Amino acid sequence: MEATLGLNILVVDDEPDICESLAGILEDEGYVVSTAGSAEAADAFLRQASVDLVLLDIWLPGEDGVSLLRRWAAAGLQQPVVMMSGHGTVETAVQATKLGAYDFIEKPLSLDKTLLTVGHALEASRLQRENRALRSQAGLVMAPSGQSPAICQFREQLLRVAAVDSWVLLLGEAGTGKEVAARYLHSHSQRAAGPFIDLRAAAIARPNVAIELFGNEREGRITRGRLEVAHSGTLFIYEIADMDLETQARLFSALQERRIIRVGGVTPVAVDVRV
Repeated sequence: MEATLGLNILVVDDEPDICESLAGILEDEGYVVSTAGSAEAADAFLRQASVDLVLLDIWLPGEDGVSLLRRWAAAGLQQPVVMMSGHGTVETAVQATKLGAYDFIEKPLSLDKTLLTVGHALEASRLQRENRALRSQAGLVMAPSGQSPAICQFREQLLRVAAVDSWVLLLGEAGTGKEVAARYLHSHSQRAAGPFIDLRAAAIARPNVAIELFGNEREGRITRGRLEVAHSGTLFIYEIADMDLETQARLFSALQERRIIRVGGVTPVAVDVRV
């Protein structure tokens, strides 16, 4: 059960009994479960929170599940989606799979099959994330190298800091290995299983820094910023002094309150990030 602790699942179904039943089953396995009774409610939830998996019923009031899945796919939703239906056909299942659904399960739901499918979907998603992370880290130096007393002492200091989930300021001239130190901190912290996201403030045009950090909402399309992408992990900001003071103040407020508002949006989004 340890592998499921803290993983968030959204159940989208217009039948309260099914939502309640699924929530009880999944929570018994250690998952954190939220529910939505319509496509509109599911959209509203995902605008303000991140999830690890969605269980989505095909037949919903108003917009149906397949149409909702199509919109999510177009918007770049990366979380796995498992479709559910009591009136599904092979054609519907194939259509959902083509749109990116991980699997299709029929109602009445089998307890064993539901838990097995959820577990497999989350494991496949985890492996994909790890694969992307490994590809992005290929050739990177992941730890301060050397055996001199100063380097050994520095690594020990980093390990002590890594054990405390606090913000960290790394000082040093260009080329001294601040990013290496940040990656070493992350890999030895309690957030090691989460993402390590970097942001080079000086390389981003000033008007775009806020969008890169906080994301954007425009014409119903959501772009997630680095703070959301780094949720449960670490965000490394290189040369934060190059960031304009207004954005620095907004970033400080977001870190204190552990929530952001995307550029163009109005709904607060919870974030849990080490910087």
